[in-house]
Order: sequence, then C-alpha cells, then structure tokens
Amino acid sequence: QVQLVESGGGLVQAGGSLRLSCAASGRTFSSYHMAWFRQAPGKEREFAAAISGSGGITLYANSVKGRFAISRDSAKNTLYLQMNSLKPEDTAVYYCAADLYPSVTTPTQSRYDYDYWGQGTQVTVSS
Repeated sequence: QVQLVESGGGLVQAGGSLRLSCAASGRTFSSYHMAWFRQAPGKEREFAAAISGSGGITLYANSVKGRFAISRDSAKNTLYLQMNSLKPEDTAVYYCAADLYPSVTTPTQSRYDYDYWGQGTQVTVSS
C-alpha cells in the first residue's frame, strides 16, 4: 500500500506560479509511476501530468504542456508539480496518484490505471 498527502495549493493571480508537493509512504518510491490529475467543479477528473518510476519519462496534457513541470525526488519520497503562467481555467482540486503495478515502462494518462490517490489540494487562479 501507499499513502499520499498533497500540499502547496492556494490562491494565486493569473500569470503566477505554485508548486504542489505529494509526500508518499509505504512502498519503494522508485518502483511505481505517479501522476497529477485535477478536477474542476462540475467536471470530470482529468489528467495533467505523469512521471515514470525512474523519473526518466514524463507526459503532459496539452492544456498544461510548456507551463507545468512534474518531477520526483526519491530521497524525499516526494512528487512535485511546478505550475507556471497559471490561468483561471487551471482552477481545480489537484490530486496525486500512484500506479503501483505498472505493466509498461511509460506511465499512462488514464485515471483507471492508478491505484492510490491523495486527498487533493485546492488551486484557485483569479483573473
């Protein structure tokens, strides 16, 4: 099992930056893929970014590519999401997720492949 705890959300003006963190515990950190998803009010949870267990492969949704950067620190068992040039449409609850039993070396964008989820952290971008 894995426990995931997000932090770093908040209120920021459009054009600003935030860095989200997700502290993981319970299993060897480098053995599983991780991802960030987000869910805006009234919308389905959507993929934002993912990273392989080794950290060598990253994926981004088109809507965040070039503005967000996902990374992981195995020494700290922590996943990060650096968010720059934030837009009001980035407003959502952000969740980190872990795919404990990846069948491929590349992480996926499907939320159904992720076994464990954090409780979420709110990000609000004002215009």
